[in-house]
Amino acid sequence: MGSYPGALVFAQLGMARVNFFTSRGNERVEEIIRRLDSGEASLDETLALVSEGKLLIEQCASQLAAVGGALEELRLDELVSRLEREAGG
Repeated sequence: MGSYPGALVFAQLGMARVNFFTSRGNERVEEIIRRLDSGEASLDETLALVSEGKLLIEQCASQLAAVGGALEELRLDELVSRLEREAGG
């Protein structure tokens, strides 16, 4: 892929990492929601669960943004390589 042969592999590894973390994070957020929906959590537990859920969502969003930025960089690298090839020959 472009001037960086391992770019596709790194992108795939990055997505696999994000999928793993977002999947685990998503599962935990679902557990938190179920616990909150049950109405059985005390006020202190509710506050802790909401805090944990917010943190998990922020972490997942951050990871997705990081991979999105890396993929954009890979696309730009590919574009530069293609333009260089076209200009050179």
